[in-house]
Amino acid sequence: METYLIAGLGNPGSEHAANRHNVGFRCVERLASIHGLTFDKRQKNGRVALGTIFDQRVVLVKPQTFMNESGRAVVALARFYQVPPEQMLVIYDDLDLPLGAVRLRPEGGSGGHKGMGSIIERLGGQNFPRLRIGIGRPPGKMEPAAYVLQEFSAGEQPVVEEALGRAVAAIETWLREGIVMAMSRHNRGALGDN
Repeated sequence: METYLIAGLGNPGSEHAANRHNVGFRCVERLASIHGLTFDKRQKNGRVALGTIFDQRVVLVKPQTFMNESGRAVVALARFYQVPPEQMLVIYDDLDLPLGAVRLRPEGGSGGHKGMGSIIERLGGQNFPRLRIGIGRPPGKMEPAAYVLQEFSAGEQPVVEEALGRAVAAIETWLREGIVMAMSRHNRGALGDN
């Protein structure tokens, strides 16, 4: 049985739980909850949930290092569990995608995302799958660093919830049928796009 590592990026601490920057955490938490897994293990700077999803062994990870050091936990755990890069999936927020958009890619750069930059640097490459969840652009002249630490508005919450549901479905397809099928089935924009 192969092992898959699925890491949701975010910042630790209850004060960050609902931030835009923490949609990665929320996604892996939802995946764990649906499949009866719990983040009951602390290991290599991460909270870890171990188990199986669709007969695949999975290591779900929430780094506890703060976003810009995500690679410390993700890469250490990937090495510990001997997970090759193509069986790692990193889930994170993306300013350049409209709110609620979900995009799965087999590889790519960091797009300026500090958490992804940390993982790419520590891994020594960018050839690993990633799932981006759109959080939209900051309004007006707001600094992106301040925007990502804001919470979603009440009006945005339903769009985010729907996007998290689609993100979980994309992860499940990736585990069952591979990245090509998951991309063709789930790479859509915000609500109503196809």
